[in-house]
Amino acid sequence: MSSTPTTTSTDAGAPVGIDFGGTGIKGAPVDLAVGDFAAERVRVRTPQPSTPAVVAAVFRDLLAAFPDVQGPVGVTVPGIVRHGVIGSAANIDPAWIGTDADALFTEATGRDVHVVNDADAAGLAEVRYGAARGRQGLVIVTTLGTGIGSALVHDGRLVPNSELGHLELDGHVAEKRAANSAREREKLPMAAWAERLTAYYRHLERLFSPDLFVVGGGVSKRSEEFLPLLRLDTEIVPATLRNKAGVVGAALHATGG
Repeated sequence: MSSTPTTTSTDAGAPVGIDFGGTGIKGAPVDLAVGDFAAERVRVRTPQPSTPAVVAAVFRDLLAAFPDVQGPVGVTVPGIVRHGVIGSAANIDPAWIGTDADALFTEATGRDVHVVNDADAAGLAEVRYGAARGRQGLVIVTTLGTGIGSALVHDGRLVPNSELGHLELDGHVAEKRAANSAREREKLPMAAWAERLTAYYRHLERLFSPDLFVVGGGVSKRSEEFLPLLRLDTEIVPATLRNKAGVVGAALHATGG
């Protein structure tokens, strides 16, 4: 774990966001007035195996790095989350499936813990503080990475577990053809990848008639290379919170945001 941050100036009631991924775990108190970290972020490698009990112990240690902060805790999980129970585990230990993570983490840490899908957390953060701030109607946030994560937010309210990367497109699972990993694996020029993205986002347009698309994931920092090539009827913009979105969105979720 990185060095313990100083938290003397942090609001004791501030929520803590923890972004739990297949390779790393990041956490920090969050100032919800501005949507940013309220203390230096702590990052550790995800333990292997990443079983529920082992990860719960890591969370307990991570929270101890912020001894003055006792607010609720939000945790992202790279899987389906229904009422705190994990329903899938693509990049984490399969023992997570069926685990009541809300109850597990609450008991392990002695804190009020609420779990949310990682893409849903990013969507909440972008709507409240980022690229979709102040936008009404239906916002679809997508993350282009190894797969395609998605979040549906309507007038600020999350519709959880959309999993739009798993839609069928031209006889394929969409993320197998249009995720950033497909671009890298097949060494596609941006123009060729943009054709696939156009087909994908047009499919979403036909299904949902959204008011705005927000594109996140690491490749969003190169958005000027591919977003202008997409031919859509819906406005599409890059995400702005990037690697902070999971932590901020988790903290927001923990407070009922």
